[in-house]
Amino acid sequence: MKVLIAVAVAATGVVLLSGCATMSEDQCLVGDWGGQGWRDGAAGHLVSRLDDHAKACAKYGVAPNMSAYLASREDGLRAYCTWENGFRQGRQGSSYGGVCAPAEERDFVPAYEDGRRIYVVEQAVSSAESALNSAISRIDDREDKLEAKERELRQEGLTDEQRQRIRERIREVRGEIRDARRDARQAEEALHYAEIEARAVIGAIGGRYGVW
Repeated sequence: MKVLIAVAVAATGVVLLSGCATMSEDQCLVGDWGGQGWRDGAAGHLVSRLDDHAKACAKYGVAPNMSAYLASREDGLRAYCTWENGFRQGRQGSSYGGVCAPAEERDFVPAYEDGRRIYVVEQAVSSAESALNSAISRIDDREDKLEAKERELRQEGLTDEQRQRIRERIREVRGEIRDARRDARQAEEALHYAEIEARAVIGAIGGRYGVW
């Protein structure tokens, strides 16, 4: 179970870098730097986001209005740095870049961490369910293949060599069924413990953040 949770935590901590421009040509030409700053602040983006915008708009000969952007970004951050949003961001598995002021972090960070705890255990449950469903699907598929090969073996007119190849394939498929059943048992056990952990975490947090 600890391994399953650790994998989920690691997966959620990965930041994917995109090669896409942060602003379109139309957005650059309109030049709503105040609005862009507010949106970036409300999304919890780092101030370095402005550098990305500058690079995106440079190809169109547009430079950012830094003062308008930064002033509005502060307003956006006030909307972002609330305990309600902290819990929501954590539950969504979003990363936190330390953009909130220390006074705001006193409420934001604990709520974010609680939301993150719920996200992690729910991801562990989802991962175990996916593994179980995959194993069950493999069992069904291999059992169908086994039945088809057994029917093939009963056909008349087969050579000894053909029958031998079919028997070998039947042995392989039976081994694959055993492996899939083993994986299903392991996934069931992982799901059982993941559900216990999820209930414990959710129960400990309770209704601290209202209905969610």
